[in-house]
Amino acid sequence: MKKIFSFLSLFLLSVSLYAGNDSDSLQNEIEKYIKYVDSVNSALKYETGIVKLENGIAEMVIPAGFKYLNKEQSNFVIEKVWGNLPQDNVQGMLFPINSHPFDDSSYAFIITYRSVGFIKDEDADKTDYDEVMKDMQAGEAEENKQRAAAGVQALHTIGWAQKPYYDKTNKVLHWALNLKGEDASENTLNYKVMILGRKGLLSMNAVAPLYALDSVKSHISEVLAMPKFTEGNKYSDFNPDVDEVAAWSIGGLVAGKILTKVGILAGLGKFLKIIIIGIIAMGGAAWKWITGRRKKSEEQYAPVAIDDSVSKI
Repeated sequence: MKKIFSFLSLFLLSVSLYAGNDSDSLQNEIEKYIKYVDSVNSALKYETGIVKLENGIAEMVIPAGFKYLNKEQSNFVIEKVWGNLPQDNVQGMLFPINSHPFDDSSYAFIITYRSVGFIKDEDADKTDYDEVMKDMQAGEAEENKQRAAAGVQALHTIGWAQKPYYDKTNKVLHWALNLKGEDASENTLNYKVMILGRKGLLSMNAVAPLYALDSVKSHISEVLAMPKFTEGNKYSDFNPDVDEVAAWSIGGLVAGKILTKVGILAGLGKFLKIIIIGIIAMGGAAWKWITGRRKKSEEQYAPVAIDDSVSKI
């Protein structure tokens, strides 16, 4: 958050040199946004210790150094705070203990569960992940058409930030993508962890600036140890006589052939408001555009009251 305030202060100083009295209006915009940030952060209620996921299939053991946000509050953050499309099957979110949804130098894992059947892992050692990457990049044009139709920016896969690795003993698959939003000033890290269970997948998907990769990797062993399938739902509990077998493989998981890219846009829009404020420094035309939207801005940045949507969840 200190980084954000420093950023805003620099812009305020810049604008005061070029915009004269208009800098007072800019400061009002900044103060409204800061109040909005404070009200949201005050309303969110985190959990630690053992957290049972909604469907009862798994639980999270949240150790010191991390905190968990429940399903309803997580959806609020993803959709209302970060400005993304709704994400399917969200179970919750995981944050480092000293970070929050507005922290531009940290990361958060979006936790989802999908009942897709038992996924066989015989192909894990045979998958050519360089070919998988080529296939993913080849399919971008069609995916970006769908994003455009949904009103979100195009997204490009630059390459692996961390090549896929499958832990056959613990049935955990994880990898990281280096992504670039169409209008983004910096690349985005999308770190995915998938834990295979008897009837589906428990996924943990982190989105952060690419420079946070080392931070995510330094804590990944702790993150991987948190999710636990409950008795009867573990991969080893598979019963071929009664359980459905998925039609996909480990390679298919990485290529995204089973799942939509859950949470892949999360985080890309979370500082859009800050960026818009920064446009003011570009000149009078942008300033007029901002002030012309003042009424909408005031509604958008209204503080979250104790009885508002976040505090009810």
